[in-house]
Amino acid sequence: MTPSKTLALTGKLIALSSVTPDDKGCQQHLIDLLSPLGFMCEVIESNGVTNLWARKGTTAPLLVFAGHTDVVPTGPVEQWRSAPFNPTHRDGKLYGRGAADMKTSIAAMVVACEEFIAAHPDHQGSIGFLITSDEEGPAIDGTVIVCNMLKERGEQMDFCIVGEPTSDETLGDMIKNGRRGSLSGRLTVKGVQGHIAYPQLARNPIHLAAPALAELVAEQWDAGNDYYLPTSWQMSNINGGTGANNVIPGEMVVDFNFRFSTASTHEGLKKRVHAILDKHQLHYELKWVLSGLPFLTPRGSLSDALAAAIRAETGVETELSTTGGTSDGRFIAQICPQVIEFGPPNASIHKIDEHIELRFIDPLKNIYRRTLENLLR
Repeated sequence: MTPSKTLALTGKLIALSSVTPDDKGCQQHLIDLLSPLGFMCEVIESNGVTNLWARKGTTAPLLVFAGHTDVVPTGPVEQWRSAPFNPTHRDGKLYGRGAADMKTSIAAMVVACEEFIAAHPDHQGSIGFLITSDEEGPAIDGTVIVCNMLKERGEQMDFCIVGEPTSDETLGDMIKNGRRGSLSGRLTVKGVQGHIAYPQLARNPIHLAAPALAELVAEQWDAGNDYYLPTSWQMSNINGGTGANNVIPGEMVVDFNFRFSTASTHEGLKKRVHAILDKHQLHYELKWVLSGLPFLTPRGSLSDALAAAIRAETGVETELSTTGGTSDGRFIAQICPQVIEFGPPNASIHKIDEHIELRFIDPLKNIYRRTLENLLR
C-alpha cells in the first residue's frame, strides 16, 4: 500500500537526525516543497540555529503555521525497539524521534497547504510558515529572532497555529489557547557557619529561612481566571550544609519556579517574594530568570475555525486548555493576536519509542486544511 503524502513526508523528516539545534536539512526539504506552491522562503541563521520564514501572498489576513524541526536527544538507543531515526511502522503506529513532537505536524501542515492551494488557487489572504531548530533547546536563537525581524519589518500576523502535540486521549480533544509564564529564582540565604554544639556562636540559615519558605508556600498568588488555574510557586531544590553532621552551614540555596497566569505579572510576583523575605529580615541574594511570559487567546475566530475543523473531521468536541509547559507560542503572541496550539496526542513525546498512531496522521492534515478553508477560502 502506497503511503499518503503526509506519512511519506513525516518519515523523511524523522530520518533526518535533527537533534537540537542541528536542522540536518529538514528546512531545506520544506523549502523544496513550499517554493513551487508560491512561497517566498527566507533562511535566517543565528549561532548555529536554522530558522525558516516562508510566505505566500501579501494581503491580510495572514495565517501562519509554526513549528520546530529540532528534536530532543534519543536517550539510550539500545532501549528503543527500533532505531530512533529509522521511521518504523509497528502495531498501527509510526515510531521515531519526532513522530509526535513534532515532525508529523509539520508534514501535515505542508501537505494541507498543498491541497488547499490546489483547490483554491485564488484564496483570500496569505499563508506563512515559521519554522525553527531551537525550540527544544535554549530558544534564544529561534522563533524569537524571526518574530523580532517580522516586527521590525512591520509584517503583521493575524492567526498562528503552532503544531505542538496538544491532544490528550484522541486527536482533537484538546487545543491550547494559551500557556503559563515561567519565572525561576535562585535564593541564597546567608548565615554564619559554626559548630553545631555552639549555636549561639553561629546563625543557621536553614532555621532562619524556614518561616519565610513556609509563608511562600502558603501564599495565594492569584485566583486564576476563566482560562487559567491559580499561579503556582514550587521549590525544586534545597541545598545546605557541609556534609558533616556537626557543622551549622553558612548558607542555604533554594531553587524555585513560578508557573504564572495572565492574572499576575512577573514584576508583581518578584516584588511580593522580596517583600516576604524582607519581612523575615533575611540576609539573602536572589537571582531571577524569566523563561517566558504567559499568553492567552480568548475564544475567537481562530479557535472557532479550528474547533469546527476538528468537529467536521473527527466528530470530537475540542476543549480549550492552558495547561502544560512553555512553547514558542509565547514569542509569537507578542506579534500575533490569535495563537492556538494544536497537534497529535502527546503521551509519548520525549520518551523512548516515541510514536504516533497511523490513523491520526491524515486526519491531522485534513484538520489543518479545513481550518485554512474556514479562514481563507
